[in-house]
Amino acid sequence: MTELLWNRMTAEELKDRADRDAIVLLPVASTEQHGPHLPTGVDDMLCSEICRRIAELVGRERAVVVAPSVWFGLADHHVEFGGTFTVRLETYHAILLDLCRSIKGAGFSRIVLVNGHGGNISGLAALTLELTRQLAMPIATTTYFVEGEVSDILEDQAGVMHACEAETSMMLAVAGDLVKLDRLPEAHGPEIDIVSSLIPSLKRPTAFHTVTESGVAGDARKASQRKGEALLRIYSGAIAKRLIAGEPWS
Repeated sequence: MTELLWNRMTAEELKDRADRDAIVLLPVASTEQHGPHLPTGVDDMLCSEICRRIAELVGRERAVVVAPSVWFGLADHHVEFGGTFTVRLETYHAILLDLCRSIKGAGFSRIVLVNGHGGNISGLAALTLELTRQLAMPIATTTYFVEGEVSDILEDQAGVMHACEAETSMMLAVAGDLVKLDRLPEAHGPEIDIVSSLIPSLKRPTAFHTVTESGVAGDARKASQRKGEALLRIYSGAIAKRLIAGEPWS
Protein backbone atom coordinates (compact mmCIF):
# COMPACT_ATOMS: atom_id res chain seq x y z
CA MET A 1 0.00 0.00 0.00
CA THR A 2 1.30 3.47 -0.90
CA GLU A 3 2.39 5.47 2.14
CA LEU A 4 0.41 8.68 2.63
CA LEU A 5 1.78 10.20 5.84
CA TRP A 6 4.67 12.67 5.58
CA ASN A 7 6.34 11.63 8.83
CA ARG A 8 6.40 7.96 7.81
CA MET A 9 8.22 8.69 4.54
CA THR A 10 11.89 9.32 3.78
CA ALA A 11 13.08 12.62 2.36
CA GLU A 12 13.80 10.83 -0.90
CA GLU A 13 10.26 9.48 -1.07
CA LEU A 14 8.85 12.93 -0.39
CA LYS A 15 11.00 14.43 -3.15
CA ASP A 16 9.59 11.85 -5.54
CA ARG A 17 6.06 12.75 -4.45
CA ALA A 18 6.82 16.45 -4.95
CA ASP A 19 8.17 15.71 -8.45
CA ARG A 20 4.78 14.14 -9.17
CA ASP A 21 3.06 17.41 -8.19
CA ALA A 22 1.44 15.88 -5.11
CA ILE A 23 -1.20 17.68 -3.09
CA VAL A 24 -0.17 18.22 0.53
CA LEU A 25 -2.97 18.11 3.08
CA LEU A 26 -2.09 19.99 6.27
CA PRO A 27 -4.53 19.21 9.11
CA VAL A 28 -5.08 22.26 11.32
CA ALA A 29 -7.02 21.68 14.49
CA SER A 30 -7.05 22.49 18.22
CA THR A 31 -6.49 20.99 21.65
CA GLU A 32 -9.28 22.14 23.94
CA GLN A 33 -12.00 21.04 26.31
CA HIS A 34 -14.71 18.83 24.85
CA GLY A 35 -17.13 18.41 27.70
CA PRO A 36 -17.04 15.77 30.45
CA HIS A 37 -16.94 12.77 28.11
CA LEU A 38 -14.38 13.48 25.38
CA PRO A 39 -10.59 14.05 25.41
CA THR A 40 -9.07 17.41 24.64
CA GLY A 41 -7.54 16.07 21.41
CA VAL A 42 -10.86 15.54 19.61
CA ASP A 43 -10.33 18.14 16.88
CA ASP A 44 -6.79 16.98 16.19
CA MET A 45 -7.70 13.28 16.10
CA LEU A 46 -10.74 13.75 13.88
CA CYS A 47 -9.08 16.19 11.48
CA SER A 48 -6.07 13.90 11.11
CA GLU A 49 -8.34 10.93 10.42
CA ILE A 50 -10.36 12.91 7.89
CA CYS A 51 -7.16 13.88 6.06
CA ARG A 52 -5.95 10.28 6.05
CA ARG A 53 -9.24 9.16 4.52
CA ILE A 54 -9.19 11.97 1.96
CA ALA A 55 -5.69 10.93 0.96
CA GLU A 56 -6.71 7.29 0.57
CA LEU A 57 -9.39 8.34 -1.91
CA VAL A 58 -7.37 11.00 -3.75
CA GLY A 59 -4.34 8.70 -3.89
CA ARG A 60 -6.16 6.40 -6.28
CA GLU A 61 -6.11 9.20 -8.86
CA ARG A 62 -3.07 11.35 -8.12
CA ALA A 63 -0.15 11.85 -5.73
CA VAL A 64 -0.99 13.12 -2.25
CA VAL A 65 0.69 13.47 1.16
CA VAL A 66 -0.73 14.18 4.63
CA ALA A 67 1.55 16.45 6.65
CA PRO A 68 1.80 16.21 10.45
CA SER A 69 -1.07 18.07 12.09
CA VAL A 70 -1.07 21.50 13.68
CA TRP A 71 -2.61 20.38 16.97
CA PHE A 72 -3.25 23.85 18.42
CA GLY A 73 -5.21 26.82 17.17
CA LEU A 74 -7.40 29.78 18.07
CA ALA A 75 -9.29 28.56 21.14
CA ASP A 76 -9.28 31.43 23.60
CA HIS A 77 -13.04 31.07 24.09
CA HIS A 78 -12.54 27.63 25.72
CA VAL A 79 -9.82 28.62 28.22
CA GLU A 80 -12.07 28.98 31.27
CA PHE A 81 -12.93 25.27 31.19
CA GLY A 82 -9.28 24.26 31.45
CA GLY A 83 -7.39 21.73 29.35
CA THR A 84 -7.06 24.15 26.44
CA PHE A 85 -4.08 25.34 24.41
CA THR A 86 -4.51 28.55 22.42
CA VAL A 87 -2.22 30.88 20.49
CA ARG A 88 -2.50 34.49 19.39
CA LEU A 89 -3.50 35.22 15.79
CA GLU A 90 -0.06 36.61 15.00
CA THR A 91 1.56 33.45 16.41
CA TYR A 92 -0.76 31.28 14.36
CA HIS A 93 0.06 33.28 11.24
CA ALA A 94 3.81 32.92 11.82
CA ILE A 95 3.56 29.17 12.42
CA LEU A 96 1.41 28.50 9.35
CA LEU A 97 3.69 30.68 7.23
CA ASP A 98 6.78 28.76 8.30
CA LEU A 99 5.12 25.36 7.90
CA CYS A 100 3.82 26.19 4.42
CA ARG A 101 7.21 27.65 3.52
CA SER A 102 8.78 24.35 4.59
CA ILE A 103 6.34 22.40 2.43
CA LYS A 104 7.12 24.66 -0.51
CA GLY A 105 10.84 24.27 0.21
CA ALA A 106 10.42 20.51 -0.02
CA GLY A 107 9.27 21.00 -3.61
CA PHE A 108 5.48 20.99 -3.27
CA SER A 109 3.25 23.59 -4.89
CA ARG A 110 -0.27 22.49 -3.86
CA ILE A 111 -1.21 22.90 -0.20
CA VAL A 112 -4.64 22.47 1.36
CA LEU A 113 -5.19 23.49 4.96
CA VAL A 114 -7.90 21.12 6.21
CA ASN A 115 -9.44 22.66 9.32
CA GLY A 116 -11.16 20.77 12.10
CA HIS A 117 -11.93 23.53 14.63
CA GLY A 118 -14.68 26.13 14.43
CA GLY A 119 -12.59 28.77 16.18
CA ASN A 120 -10.02 28.67 13.37
CA ILE A 121 -12.44 29.42 10.55
CA SER A 122 -12.45 33.21 10.56
CA GLY A 123 -8.71 33.42 11.19
CA LEU A 124 -7.91 31.05 8.34
CA ALA A 125 -10.13 33.01 5.97
CA ALA A 126 -7.88 36.03 6.42
CA LEU A 127 -4.57 34.21 6.83
CA THR A 128 -4.98 32.14 3.68
CA LEU A 129 -4.93 35.32 1.63
CA GLU A 130 -1.81 36.50 3.45
CA LEU A 131 -0.07 33.14 3.03
CA THR A 132 -0.85 33.09 -0.68
CA ARG A 133 0.67 36.54 -1.10
CA GLN A 134 3.70 35.94 1.11
CA LEU A 135 4.61 32.58 -0.43
CA ALA A 136 3.63 33.50 -4.00
CA MET A 137 1.64 30.28 -4.27
CA PRO A 138 -2.05 29.49 -3.83
CA ILE A 139 -2.88 28.13 -0.37
CA ALA A 140 -6.31 26.51 -0.27
CA THR A 141 -8.37 25.89 2.86
CA THR A 142 -11.53 24.11 3.89
CA THR A 143 -13.26 23.15 7.13
CA TYR A 144 -14.14 19.48 6.83
CA PHE A 145 -17.45 19.61 8.68
CA VAL A 146 -19.01 22.12 6.29
CA GLU A 147 -18.43 19.76 3.37
CA GLY A 148 -21.12 17.20 2.53
CA GLU A 149 -24.70 16.73 3.72
CA VAL A 150 -25.11 14.83 6.98
CA SER A 151 -28.42 15.97 8.44
CA ASP A 152 -30.10 12.66 7.56
CA ILE A 153 -27.57 10.78 9.71
CA LEU A 154 -27.94 12.85 12.86
CA GLU A 155 -31.09 12.84 14.98
CA ASP A 156 -30.91 16.14 16.86
CA GLN A 157 -28.74 18.42 14.74
CA ALA A 158 -27.87 19.18 11.13
CA GLY A 159 -24.09 19.15 11.54
CA VAL A 160 -21.17 19.52 13.92
CA MET A 161 -21.62 21.67 17.04
CA HIS A 162 -19.18 20.92 19.88
CA ALA A 163 -18.64 17.64 21.76
CA CYS A 164 -22.05 16.80 20.34
CA GLU A 165 -23.83 13.90 18.69
CA ALA A 166 -21.61 14.32 15.61
CA GLU A 167 -18.19 14.70 17.23
CA THR A 168 -18.93 12.03 19.83
CA SER A 169 -20.09 9.61 17.12
CA MET A 170 -16.91 10.17 15.11
CA MET A 171 -14.77 9.67 18.21
CA LEU A 172 -16.58 6.40 18.88
CA ALA A 173 -15.50 5.33 15.38
CA VAL A 174 -11.90 6.62 15.63
CA ALA A 175 -10.92 6.20 19.30
CA GLY A 176 -13.87 4.75 21.16
CA ASP A 177 -11.73 3.80 24.14
CA LEU A 178 -11.28 7.52 24.89
CA VAL A 179 -15.02 8.26 25.09
CA LYS A 180 -16.25 8.19 28.69
CA LEU A 181 -19.61 6.51 28.18
CA ASP A 182 -20.52 6.87 31.86
CA ARG A 183 -20.45 10.67 31.43
CA LEU A 184 -22.75 10.76 28.38
CA PRO A 185 -25.84 11.61 30.50
CA GLU A 186 -24.14 14.96 31.27
CA ALA A 187 -23.04 15.61 27.69
CA HIS A 188 -25.63 18.03 26.40
CA GLY A 189 -26.04 21.77 26.10
CA PRO A 190 -27.65 24.50 23.98
CA GLU A 191 -27.50 24.27 20.21
CA ILE A 192 -25.17 26.53 18.25
CA ASP A 193 -24.72 27.25 14.55
CA ILE A 194 -20.97 27.56 14.02
CA VAL A 195 -21.17 28.93 10.48
CA SER A 196 -23.87 31.51 11.22
CA SER A 197 -21.97 32.68 14.30
CA LEU A 198 -19.11 33.75 12.02
CA ILE A 199 -21.23 35.91 9.70
CA PRO A 200 -20.36 39.58 10.30
CA SER A 201 -23.16 41.33 12.17
CA LEU A 202 -23.65 43.29 15.37
CA LYS A 203 -22.06 40.90 17.84
CA ARG A 204 -19.12 40.50 20.17
CA PRO A 205 -16.89 37.53 21.02
CA THR A 206 -18.43 35.22 23.60
CA ALA A 207 -16.58 32.94 25.99
CA PHE A 208 -17.85 29.38 25.68
CA HIS A 209 -18.51 28.97 29.40
CA THR A 210 -21.17 31.68 29.15
CA VAL A 211 -22.94 29.64 26.46
CA THR A 212 -22.89 26.20 28.05
CA GLU A 213 -22.15 24.99 31.58
CA SER A 214 -21.24 21.49 30.42
CA GLY A 215 -18.80 22.57 27.72
CA VAL A 216 -21.05 20.83 25.19
CA ALA A 217 -23.11 22.43 22.43
CA GLY A 218 -25.75 20.02 21.16
CA ASP A 219 -26.57 16.60 22.57
CA ALA A 220 -24.11 13.71 22.62
CA ARG A 221 -26.49 11.20 24.18
CA LYS A 222 -27.61 9.81 20.81
CA ALA A 223 -24.11 9.31 19.46
CA SER A 224 -23.12 5.97 17.94
CA GLN A 225 -20.15 4.41 16.20
CA ARG A 226 -22.33 3.69 13.16
CA LYS A 227 -23.19 7.37 12.79
CA GLY A 228 -19.56 8.30 13.28
CA GLU A 229 -18.35 6.04 10.50
CA ALA A 230 -21.00 7.45 8.16
CA LEU A 231 -19.99 11.04 9.00
CA LEU A 232 -16.30 10.35 8.43
CA ARG A 233 -17.09 8.74 5.09
CA ILE A 234 -19.24 11.64 3.89
CA TYR A 235 -16.94 14.44 5.04
CA SER A 236 -13.79 12.87 3.59
CA GLY A 237 -15.53 11.76 0.42
CA ALA A 238 -16.89 15.24 -0.30
CA ILE A 239 -13.47 16.88 -0.08
CA ALA A 240 -11.73 14.08 -1.98
CA LYS A 241 -14.23 14.38 -4.81
CA ARG A 242 -13.47 18.07 -5.22
CA LEU A 243 -9.72 17.54 -5.15
CA ILE A 244 -9.88 14.73 -7.70
CA ALA A 245 -11.91 17.05 -9.93
CA GLY A 246 -9.05 19.56 -9.81
CA GLU A 247 -10.45 22.04 -7.33
CA PRO A 248 -9.39 24.55 -6.19
CA TRP A 249 -6.74 24.94 -8.90
CA SER A 250 -8.88 24.25 -11.98
